[in-house]
Amino acid sequence: MSRLLLTAMFASTTLLAGCNLAPNYARPTGAVPAALPQGGVYPAASTDAPDVSRIGWRAFFTDARLQAVIAAGLDNNRDLRIAAGNVLQARARYRVQRADQLPTIAANGSATFTNSATGAAGSADVEIYSANVGVSNFELDLFGRVRNLSRAALEQYFASEQAQRAARISLIAEIATAWLQLAADRDQLALSRSTLAAFEQTRTLTQAQFRIGVASELAARQADTNYQGALNDIAALETRIAQDRNALDLLVGAPVGDDRLPDGLKEGGATLSSLPAGLSSDILLRRPDVLQAEHQLIAENANIGAARAARFPTISLTAALGTISTALSGLFGGGGWTYSAGPAATLPLFDGGRARSNVRLAEANRQVALASYERTIQVAFREVADALAQRGTIDRQIAAQAQRAQSAQVAARLSDARYRVGVDSFLTALDAQRTAYAAQQQLVTTRLARGANLVELYRALGGGLAETDLPSR
Repeated sequence: MSRLLLTAMFASTTLLAGCNLAPNYARPTGAVPAALPQGGVYPAASTDAPDVSRIGWRAFFTDARLQAVIAAGLDNNRDLRIAAGNVLQARARYRVQRADQLPTIAANGSATFTNSATGAAGSADVEIYSANVGVSNFELDLFGRVRNLSRAALEQYFASEQAQRAARISLIAEIATAWLQLAADRDQLALSRSTLAAFEQTRTLTQAQFRIGVASELAARQADTNYQGALNDIAALETRIAQDRNALDLLVGAPVGDDRLPDGLKEGGATLSSLPAGLSSDILLRRPDVLQAEHQLIAENANIGAARAARFPTISLTAALGTISTALSGLFGGGGWTYSAGPAATLPLFDGGRARSNVRLAEANRQVALASYERTIQVAFREVADALAQRGTIDRQIAAQAQRAQSAQVAARLSDARYRVGVDSFLTALDAQRTAYAAQQQLVTTRLARGANLVELYRALGGGLAETDLPSR
């Protein structure tokens, strides 16, 4: 009869193994438009630009020094080490939870020594030895509670992996941006020093003219104002460059050698000059932060199934198979074989509404996860759209700014020449010098914006992980 009971129990477990009370999961849609913006300020769709997801960071960042700095950052950055530790923790938690789906088999042995009466005045020693292998309180997962908890832990593990990937991409972008910022500040410092030399010449000449009565004190003071302003810019830039290096060292997690630092912004830039445009918004679904949010949503979906299953009966099994003997030497020889089975069922009759509230809590958590997923996609869409908007106009800005700087320099030379022959006033010449200096500073800033925009677009589109070169198309 016991064997028939066990057989029926395992058969019912097999039949109900597919029972799952979690809601059917479907990826949410409609949070963002189907296509990324194009037209107007946005760049035209490119037909020959490579797929961002296929561009490794070594292929995108073309400067060997920047590549070396990024590689060092990926090896040493402490935030990445924390993210890697979080992945290991999530994997261990999943494996702990998954173990509940399988019975824990244990072996044990025991010996009992008793003395019992055999007659009116006699007694005898009785020795009983036993050994058995069995399972204890193994839950038969008829309604999917354990499986859903395991699925939730697995999805949280996947989410932690995507969080690590997102951290890697962000780190690569931050290192590249900091490196480009240092390059731009070094360009600005070189510009300020060369401008200081020009301002110094004008200041020396004007002060000499003031001493002999040819120029006014106003002209001398104005020339000194330009000179002192350039001196201030140099001091501020030297401080900023030191801070840039400190920021880069922190991102990398180790001091960056001088041989890996930029001398200035290169004319051709330190990255690929072209990235695709006119893409479907589906590309955002491949971003690690979006995938992380989706895995968390799936985990909360599974938690609903576990909470629902907790309202149904819990069936557990304790079973053992072993041998028993009155002599240790006969335990595995002439001993008697024994088995036992103890199924148990628990059905909550009254819990004060705890189980029902747990279901509602799980459903509320899923709503939060759904809103978080949709917002993550919307933020990703906005980041890409903003980067595309700047990309669509940045080349025109650079062209205009370069022409402005060139015209300002020519105007400054002409104004100085006209002042020296007495055609223009000294104030006009000084103003032309200041305008030329400001235009050159703005040109460096705009070039930095272009490099940072390409880095941001690369990050926003989900690039930056593979270290291989761009595959052949």
